[in-house]
Amino acid sequence: MPTCRLGPKFLLVSGVLTMAALDSLALFTGLGLSEHKARETLKNAALSTQLRDAATQAQQTLGSTIDKATGTLLYGLASRLRDTRRLSFLVSYIATKKIHTEPQLSAALEYVRSHPLDPIDTMDFEQECGVGVMVTPEQIEEAVEATINKHRAQILVERYRFNMGLLMGEARAALKWADGKMIKHEVDMQVLHLLGPKMEADLEKKPKVAKARVEETDQRTAKDVVENAVEAAGQTLSLMEQLRGEALKFHKPGENYKTPGYVITPHTMDLLRQHLEITGGQVRTRFPPEPNGILHIGHAKAINFNFGYAKANNGICFLRFDDTNPEKEEEKFFTAICDMVAWLGYTPYKVTYASDYFDQLYAWAVELIHRGQAYVCHQRGEELKGHNPLPSPWRDRPLEESLLLFEAMRKGKFSEGEATLRMKLVMEDGKMDPVAYRVKYTPHHRTGDKWCIYPTYDYTHCLCDSIEHITHSLCTKEFQARRSSYFWLCNALDVYCPVQWEYGRLNLHYAVVSKRKILQLVAAGAVRDWDDPRLFTLTALQRRGFPPEAINNFCARVGVTVAQTTMEPHLLEACVRDVLNDTAPRAMAVLESLRVVITNFPAAKPLDIQVPNFPADETKGFHQVPFATIVFIERTDFKEEPEPGYKRLAWGQPVGLRHTGYVIELQHVIKDPSGCVESLEVTCRRADAGEKPKAFIHWVSQPLICEIRLYDRLFQHKNPEDPAEVPGGFLSDLNPASLQVVEAALVDCSVALAKPFDKFQFERLGYFSVDPDSRQGQLVFNRTVTLKEDPGKV
Repeated sequence: MPTCRLGPKFLLVSGVLTMAALDSLALFTGLGLSEHKARETLKNAALSTQLRDAATQAQQTLGSTIDKATGTLLYGLASRLRDTRRLSFLVSYIATKKIHTEPQLSAALEYVRSHPLDPIDTMDFEQECGVGVMVTPEQIEEAVEATINKHRAQILVERYRFNMGLLMGEARAALKWADGKMIKHEVDMQVLHLLGPKMEADLEKKPKVAKARVEETDQRTAKDVVENAVEAAGQTLSLMEQLRGEALKFHKPGENYKTPGYVITPHTMDLLRQHLEITGGQVRTRFPPEPNGILHIGHAKAINFNFGYAKANNGICFLRFDDTNPEKEEEKFFTAICDMVAWLGYTPYKVTYASDYFDQLYAWAVELIHRGQAYVCHQRGEELKGHNPLPSPWRDRPLEESLLLFEAMRKGKFSEGEATLRMKLVMEDGKMDPVAYRVKYTPHHRTGDKWCIYPTYDYTHCLCDSIEHITHSLCTKEFQARRSSYFWLCNALDVYCPVQWEYGRLNLHYAVVSKRKILQLVAAGAVRDWDDPRLFTLTALQRRGFPPEAINNFCARVGVTVAQTTMEPHLLEACVRDVLNDTAPRAMAVLESLRVVITNFPAAKPLDIQVPNFPADETKGFHQVPFATIVFIERTDFKEEPEPGYKRLAWGQPVGLRHTGYVIELQHVIKDPSGCVESLEVTCRRADAGEKPKAFIHWVSQPLICEIRLYDRLFQHKNPEDPAEVPGGFLSDLNPASLQVVEAALVDCSVALAKPFDKFQFERLGYFSVDPDSRQGQLVFNRTVTLKEDPGKV
């Protein structure tokens, strides 16, 4: 008969509570819990056991029933206390009313967390927790009155729409140990005395401040996160400043035990002392990618976070390849990952591999079996999927049997999927007994055929962190469900246990970054490869011409967020413009050319025109371009019959040629037999010899013929992977205009010696980068971004 475990003495059989469970249910409801909450508590074995012990002890101390206020504190204690050895000590203070408020309980929990193995100094404890401190009604009245007087003018204007929580917060800050209910009652009374009863206008809802729509998920939209920062970039803290500052409440090296949820064992403090002797108290992080694909924009945040946090705190960061799945790993991915880390400006303290530690990891797996914490299982992969699966029938097999079978796995005596090594624990998400080792008959790129069993992420990651004495194991939010296994495994083996911290992933709209889906795009011919400039892999962004500083600045503007964040691409492009505006020299290019003959050219041979590399700062130098009888302009810069407001070349409307000091005026239009304009004949004059023209246009003369690739969004919808938005799947959402190729664009000859990844601003057109497809005399340019954000994009 299937059973659901509740605790050592409780069973829920076929959905019916046993008598023992009913006794606990009555005990919990007697503490003031609702029946629903009491039943939910029973489902958590550790919490229900700890709460039952606390309530039993409190009843024995009081000799009577427990009032609701005490019951609430006992529940808070049981649900938040990690060091169960301190339970009896804290219950005695709650039962005797020495700790009788939530602030006192929070202070007490923090105190025992900060003193995990030391004997409790009772006097120090009581002082830190406000034991014996009496806050009189008069003190509360005075504190609330002072707070209201501080905000009196604003309260009189906003009346009952004023944020009363602010008054509560400031009064509580002034009276740390005061009862919160008493403060609230006093605030309500004094506000009523000041304003009188509520009037009809007070009942109207406070007008909402217009803001960006929030996605109906736990994600924050781009506008929520960085709109103000983009508009006022100068006020944005650099990532280094954020990582040094108060944005992160990380533990100090060696003070791992102060972290909420950190599991303390009798060996913890000795292991931490050894850790500090090895590291000298240095911050250590790691960036641990799987070498089975190319890094994407989300990894840029991870790189900045891991390397940046170490750098900001004078620490070190390892680049560690999680190479435990030889079926999917390729050398090109190792190389590309190293290149991208360096491209973003970071140098690893050391490049390591999970495979460096295979021997040690295997020895620890054997030790885990010896300790009764792991077993060999024969359930197939499909039987292990889903939440709350039935316990393995092999969970309690003898240790000696598991040791022999694990050795047989190592020697290749089982086929793939026939046997796994599993750890004995239940994770936060309900996953039971995660796999530690599985059989794979695939040669490893570094260890060859030495191994036919390979460790999993759940087993490997925390132990590699331990070996490298990582202080802060920074992971994205989806790994939060693995935190319990992280702590459990290190403690089960009595090795140094780092702290895992989670932060929000960074995603972009109009993009897919999944390795599997990018491979589908490549297979479908929608993109060329991993580095196609329409993708948001880092190699693609590099090829498109995004400067690494811009990507790092973008990560800084996103900030040190815990919530998952999905950004608009145009915010990344704004960061790109900020950098390229100061670093990309100017040149002139014509995409759709119209031939113009100057009939009265002022010289017998071409003139050399000096063009500033950066017109706003001529100290950055000049380059030279020829100006000859024949020039080429953009076809859109001429119209025979212009609409109102058109300011470029037309009949009776001359224009200036940028940087030349000359103005041209139309004299004759030459057309082909079909009536299409083939060329123009114009005359020229000095710009200072007559009226200033309405516009100055760019041009080229004696140009280079180049290929220019104009990129746009790959997908038409904001969320191409959302079936509600794109029912046909992301492959049906491709933008047919995501790439336009101009095969015979004309570019001024100043770029003739440009090399791949050199960047330019083509005046009036955008920022462009030289593509690696370029050959001598045959340059190819990618448009990185336009000069301004396209107003048509949302």
